[in-house]
Formats: sequence, C-alpha cells, structure tokens
Amino acid sequence: MAVAAEDHWSSRFAFLMAAVGFAVGLGNIWRFPYVTGENGGAAFVIVYLLCAFGIGVPILIAELMIGRRGQASPPEAVAVVAVESKRSRHWGWVGGMGVLTAYTIEIVYAVIVGWVLWYLFKAVTTGFAGVDAIDAGLQFEAVLASNYGMLFWTLVGLAVTGLIIYAGVQKGIERAVVVMMPLMFVLLVILATYNYFAGGFVEAVAWLFTPDFSKIGPDAVLAAIGQAFFSIGVAMGGMMIYGSYLPKSISISHSVFIIVIADTVVALLAGLVIFPAVFHYGLDPGAGPGLIFQTLPVAFAQMPGGHLFSVLFFIMLAVGGITSMVGLIESVNAWIEERFAISRHRSSLMVIGSIAVLSVMSILSYNVLGDISFGGKNFNDAMDYFSNQIMLPLSGLMIALFAGWVMSRDASRDELTSLKSVTYEVWHFMIRFVVPPALLVIFVRGVTS
Repeated sequence: MAVAAEDHWSSRFAFLMAAVGFAVGLGNIWRFPYVTGENGGAAFVIVYLLCAFGIGVPILIAELMIGRRGQASPPEAVAVVAVESKRSRHWGWVGGMGVLTAYTIEIVYAVIVGWVLWYLFKAVTTGFAGVDAIDAGLQFEAVLASNYGMLFWTLVGLAVTGLIIYAGVQKGIERAVVVMMPLMFVLLVILATYNYFAGGFVEAVAWLFTPDFSKIGPDAVLAAIGQAFFSIGVAMGGMMIYGSYLPKSISISHSVFIIVIADTVVALLAGLVIFPAVFHYGLDPGAGPGLIFQTLPVAFAQMPGGHLFSVLFFIMLAVGGITSMVGLIESVNAWIEERFAISRHRSSLMVIGSIAVLSVMSILSYNVLGDISFGGKNFNDAMDYFSNQIMLPLSGLMIALFAGWVMSRDASRDELTSLKSVTYEVWHFMIRFVVPPALLVIFVRGVTS
C-alpha cells in the first residue's frame, strides 16, 4: 500500500524538524554532554563527528532511501525494494526489526517522558523552592513509589503523542514539529545565555570543549561509535517511515548532513544548559539519569530566577521527549495501519492503547515488581537490554547489509541523484565494508559487557 499524497511532507523544513525531533531524545540531551566531558571534551567531539559521518550518515542515508523507495511502512518498504532488486519479499523482516525495536523502547520511554511532564508540573507549581539534596532524593523516590501518579503522567504523554499521530502527517506530525522544534532551539539558546551570566559557564565550556587527546583511546573511540549510532535515531523504524513521506524533490544526502549537525548542536547546547548549574553549585556531573530529576532541582532551588529556569528547562525536555515518541510510535502505527488495512485513526488508538497497557509493567517494575527478574534483570532492564544492546545494533547491521548487498545499485543510485559519482561510491563502500563491522563491534561489546 503506497503512501497517500496527503501523507508526504509539505516542505523540506517540516521533514528536517520531524527528523531532528526524532533523533534528539531525553537520553541524548543529558548523555552526550556527559560522555563528551568524560572522554576528552573537544577531542571526543572530533572523534564523534568522524564516527557520525563515517557510520551514522551512511546508515541514515540508507534508511531514508529505503523508506522513500518502498513508499510504505518499514517491513513493506524493505520487501518492495527487495522485490524490485529481484530478491525475496522475506527481506521485509529487516524493516520489521526496526518496528519491534521502536515498540519495545516506547514501553519504557513513555514512562520516563511521564516523569518529565510530572516534573514540569512540579516546576510550574513550586519551582522546587527550598529543595535540598535530601528533599530532591525523597521527591524522586516518591515519584517512583506512586504507581497512580506515574500512570497518570505516562497517559498524558501518550495522549499528546496519540493526538499528533491521529491527526496525520501534515495535519498532525508536521504541524507539531514545525512549532515544537524551533521552540526547543529557542529555549536552549535562552537557557544557555542565562547560564552565561548565572555562573558555572566557564567550567562547563572547559568540560565540553577543552581537547584532551590523552583520553582518546580504544574505549573513547568505541564510546564515540556507539554515541554516533544511537544518538542519530537510526534502526528504530522512525527514519525509514519518515523517509517514505519524503518527496523525490528533496535531497536525502543534503538533509542527512543537516540532521546530523543539528543533532550534535542540540546535544552540545544542552550541555551548556545543564552543566553550568552542575558546576556552579558543586553537583555531580556523572549523576546520569538522576541528574535531571534529583540533581538539577537542587540547583533550581538555589539559583536566581530558578522558578522560571526550571519551567523552561522541563518544557524543553518535554518537547524532546514528545517528538521522539512521535517518531517511535509512527513507525509502528504505519505498519499496523497497512498490515490490517485499517484507518490511521483506528490504528493509532490501537498502538497507543497497547503501549499504555504494557507501560503498567514498566511502572510497576520501579516498585512492587522490582524483584521479579527476567534473566537476572527486572522488566525495565530486560527491555532496555533487548532493545538497545541486541535489537538496535542488529537492526542497523541488517539495514546496512541490505542497502549495500541486496538493494540494486541502480535503485540506490536513482534515490541518491544529488550525490556526485565519487561521493556515491564512497557511500556505497562505507555501507558495505565499514558500517557492518562497526555495528558488529557495538553488538558484541553490548552483549559481553
């Protein structure tokens, strides 16, 4: 079933905002700056960009190309391209891996976005006034202990996401991202500018941008490869379904370059929003996910204008979370709509409803079901391991192998007409001989570490 005309992006800008919004998620906002600081600052950024353009760009080009060529949900798009290349339709399972990955990620991710929305509510109502480290820890423990509270805010996040997807590509996703993503950029700049005057900015810049090449060893390179792959948003079906909505007139290669640069700029700007407060108030820059929910509220309580700063910060995070959820769920929704020949409205209700039900397992894993294990891991850790350590690198590996070895050169060349002959040959070499070994290393490292 080919993509309908009304389900194509109306402009390159709309597509770019949707793609960048999907790539920039909550983990990217706090993790990229932290990993950068721990692995040599500007030296790591250089290595990351090399990895992003050497691994992330080729596979992102491949995913968008397959989606546009197939004009369908990821499984059907891959099958269509395989048949065109005189191969079996059964290759469609490669696209199915991305859909499954997106679905499993969303079950856990929706709950975390719910936390962000809950903390946005806390920021609006209290601004974390008078909160110290003990209070912040107790507040977060109370969040994890409140199943009804987590369920309510998870459902709020899913409802917002569902409404966007329910309305369609142009009337829903496009209208949302062309407002939300510029808003996110503006908020990032405002918050970073505020930090320039509030204190800790110099230390944060040194943390992020002082090159320390002595830290660039095998581990740092592997961290850069992994970050380049995971942060761009490939192998989750979202980029492939967004590619299926991409008009032929829009250059894939030029768009990919902008997406990768924008994703990197957003992540670094996020570092200039988060880490000045961390350094200025003597907090722990290595607090991981707890940095957002347990550490920063302490800074908000102490800084001048902290109430407003906290509200703007959690609005920015909420935008990043919602736009990522839209991309994750849209790939699943498109497949359900196509597979069962039902309307977008009905499929979106089915997908959102099933995620809402399964998210209860994720919520309960933070408390009453925390001791129930699957292979030594609770439900959330098992889902995270399955999606991030197994499915993502394997899905990316299979996309690279499909684009490089199964899809015909004529078909890929036809989709990448904006590339000069030499540049196309470089891409084709990378997707065949460089990307697969790199992703195999990520996979082996993930399952053995």
